[in-house]
Amino acid sequence: MIRGNYLYLSGKGAPRRQLQPGQAVPKVGREVSTEEATAHAREIGIYLLALMKDALGSLDRVEQVVKVLGMVNAVDDFTEHTEVINGCSDLLVEVFGARGQHTRSAVGVKSLPKGFAVEIEAMVEIRDGQ
Repeated sequence: MIRGNYLYLSGKGAPRRQLQPGQAVPKVGREVSTEEATAHAREIGIYLLALMKDALGSLDRVEQVVKVLGMVNAVDDFTEHTEVINGCSDLLVEVFGARGQHTRSAVGVKSLPKGFAVEIEAMVEIRDGQ
């Protein structure tokens, strides 16, 4: 959704899983390693870039990535949430340079939709489309 000079990207998750009824959801820190979860966060970053391009017509319209919120479906004693969300954050800086530097929150949660290991949303300041 574009509102004023901002593009808001709702939470996108990875990986999608086809869970059977009663099947335990894989958790980061148990069945999903930190490295795998970080790769999932990078995949989400790639998807967010595609959504930005689709909404704006060109990534050149991105003035600044303002904020990223990352949620990690992890076991209770997991503490590497920031390392996981770096998968997305680092990609945004790789693509945009200083325009990709952003504020960020990384939190652990008990569950996410569709058995996602990671879900990320973002807010982006945009340039006029001229």
